Amino acid sequence: MYFPHTTLFDSPAPVAAPAPDQDRLTSAIKIARVICIMGVVYVHAWTGLVGHNLTDLDHSAQGMLRWTLMELFGHSAVPLLSIISGWLVAGSLRKRTWRQFLLNKMRTILAPMLLWNALAILFVSSAAWLGWIEAPMPTTLRWTVDELFCLWTPDDINVQMPFLRDLFVCMLAAPLIVRMPSRVLAMLSLAGFGLTVAGYQVFILLRPSILSFFAIGIIARRVGAHRKVAAWPIALSALPYTAMAALNIWLQATGSITDSSQLASALDLATRATAALFYWAVAWRLSASRLSAPLLRIEPYAFLMFCSHLIMIWLLGPLIGRVTGPLGSPLYPAFLLLQPILVMLAAIGLGRAIRLCSPPAAKMLSGGRLAPSREKGGAFSAAGGNVLLRPIPAAARG
Repeated sequence: MYFPHTTLFDSPAPVAAPAPDQDRLTSAIKIARVICIMGVVYVHAWTGLVGHNLTDLDHSAQGMLRWTLMELFGHSAVPLLSIISGWLVAGSLRKRTWRQFLLNKMRTILAPMLLWNALAILFVSSAAWLGWIEAPMPTTLRWTVDELFCLWTPDDINVQMPFLRDLFVCMLAAPLIVRMPSRVLAMLSLAGFGLTVAGYQVFILLRPSILSFFAIGIIARRVGAHRKVAAWPIALSALPYTAMAALNIWLQATGSITDSSQLASALDLATRATAALFYWAVAWRLSASRLSAPLLRIEPYAFLMFCSHLIMIWLLGPLIGRVTGPLGSPLYPAFLLLQPILVMLAAIGLGRAIRLCSPPAAKMLSGGRLAPSREKGGAFSAAGGNVLLRPIPAAARG
């Protein structure tokens, strides 16, 4: 028996489309990854405050700026990445045996997750033990195992890793899921949303909504929704997201709902879904713009940035914070706005340094994305080593 091979961080599988359109579609997916992962940084941005000190500034001007950036840019990340993952799996034309399929997922998703979690414990907890920063440290064997594998609870240091953990679970179930009728997939998606809104803890998936959006991606591939959404006027794509984000921000700012309420969870999911639609439309347009070339050049580092950015924020945030001050300080807004760019630059430098010292380590830590190219010129291959990063033909740029 054979199973789909492509995953979220692999390059898109070939589809039945003209070559220029396929190039643009491939570029749009890569650009969407960059947008989403840079948006994740705002969600995890360094503030220099914890507990009630952070809560007390939630309704200040800087607190609202931080929260708005999280709403506008961070909300789209997990849904859109999950949808892309399902979309790619549904359209994969490459077949592998179950053993090959499982080994590939372990190599491109599970192994990087474990390695980066181990590095987080080593560097961040060591810095905390030395008294340089305030951060979680190993207290019990259970905590250490959970921090490495994300078995029972989200990580305390690498708080972004439950996404990879749940994505790996979805990939293991993908051979079954992609064979489900669309109606069954829709029911599966609704069930995941229901569990999320109700707040039920499902240990198989820490975030059931990831499976929901994963299933939506498969359905979207079947009905060609990716091109239909991309064809909408940008104002139409932005309208649902703008309305949901504004409603969510207003309700949170006025204290009309609490973060733990079921209504808040439902509105959050709706905002995330509309954000995914909007940012896909944005990525599609950027793929035919002059910004596509620089965005595509940094895309091979996006996975490395996703895995390493919390370590950078834990270790480097306090150092930069000595100059800018924490949330509430006059210079902090500039630091907040620039954090995704700073982290991306650091990830590029880190990726190049690791690749220079040990190409196998760079390949493993980047999920295969920083593997050496077979072509001359030193370009990087894509995650599976099957599609090289290349410029968009003039025809695709319109």
